[in-house]
Amino acid sequence: MAAVNLRKGFFKLPRNLVVSQQRSYAAAKQTKTNTLAAVAESISAKGFLRPNKPYAPVQDAAERVRAVATKLQLSNGGDQRKFSDLSEKFKFLSACFEELQHSVPNSQVHELTTVGDVVAFYQQAVDTTVPLDALKRIELPENLHIQYEYLRFNPATDTKFNGKTAFPKSSTLVTGLKYRGKYEGHEAKRSWP
Repeated sequence: MAAVNLRKGFFKLPRNLVVSQQRSYAAAKQTKTNTLAAVAESISAKGFLRPNKPYAPVQDAAERVRAVATKLQLSNGGDQRKFSDLSEKFKFLSACFEELQHSVPNSQVHELTTVGDVVAFYQQAVDTTVPLDALKRIELPENLHIQYEYLRFNPATDTKFNGKTAFPKSSTLVTGLKYRGKYEGHEAKRSWP
C-alpha cells in the first residue's frame, strides 16, 4: 500500500494503482522517440564534457558498413534487416569498429536494431569541441567580447590599483585542480573571527 498525504487526512492507495499511475505519467512525459537524433539532443542538453572521441565520417562510410554486413552474410533484407541475436549484433558492431575505427557507446548499443541504424550511426559526426572553444572560431558581433584569458585579482601582485580591492572582506578562492597552477588564491583579512 502506498500512502498519499492530503490536507484533510492520510489515505492509503493500492500499490498497483500507484505503479500504473507512475508508468502512465512517465509514458505521457516521454514525447521524443528513441532515435539517434533524440539521444544526441538529450546529451547536448545535459552537458558537453562527455568522454567521447571525435569522429568525422568518411565519404564511403555507408558502403563500408554495408560491405561488412555482406561479408558477415547480413545483407539479405537490406538496411531493414534486424539482428537475430546479441552475438550476431556484437560480431557486426565489432567488425564495423575494425573497419572504421569508431566504436558505438554502450548507451546507444540497444538502439541499433537494424543494419540501417548502424549505417546512420556511422554517418553521424561526433564533435567534442567545448562551446567556449567553438566561440573562438566564429566571428562575433562587434558589441560582444569574450575574455578567454581573464585576470584574477590578488593584492600581492596587483599593479593597477596598488593592492586595493573593491571587496575588502571577500576572498578569492581557487577550488579547481585545473586552475590552481594558473591562478593564485587570496584570503582576505577579517576584522572579526
